[in-house]
Amino acid sequence: MPSVVATNVKKGQCIKYQGETGIVLNLEHRTPGKGNALIAATIRSFQTNKTKTIRFASSDKVEIVETDRQKLEFSYSDPTGYHFMDMNTYETVTIGDDLIADNKDYLVEGMMTEILFIEGNPVTVEVPTVVELTVTESSEGIKGDTANNPTKPATMETGKIIQVPLFVKPGDKLKINTTDGSYSGRA
Repeated sequence: MPSVVATNVKKGQCIKYQGETGIVLNLEHRTPGKGNALIAATIRSFQTNKTKTIRFASSDKVEIVETDRQKLEFSYSDPTGYHFMDMNTYETVTIGDDLIADNKDYLVEGMMTEILFIEGNPVTVEVPTVVELTVTESSEGIKGDTANNPTKPATMETGKIIQVPLFVKPGDKLKINTTDGSYSGRA
């Protein structure tokens, strides 16, 4: 594995540190009044899935891990896991619940996802920032209740429950923000 000086590490790169492999989520270069510059890197570990900040001296060497990002289409899920297909080779990749985590609430058949592989093993699954989901269940809104931008709960086709405006009814296709699970508008 190639190693670089800590000042050359970039956001989004995968590195090996203290026996763990992780992805760099954020970098901050700090230059204190005295002493050498520091690099504070926020890193999410693939082994523990926890985020922590690690400080490197500007002269420290960091191992860069070779990665492969692939765009795969979500096909279906069953008790063995979530199945994704490479549309070029038609090969299927099965990923367990632990890697999917909260993204399971946004996965619908035919959706393109980006999967990060390290040494041939999938480590993260990224869904688009905004997805289109169909409302399967929602209560009736109360007519005349328009004060303070009222909302009601709605169940989406994936089982996720979100707060939506009163005019939304079952069968509506909505845009949902996957970063916070909020309603973004009609599709």
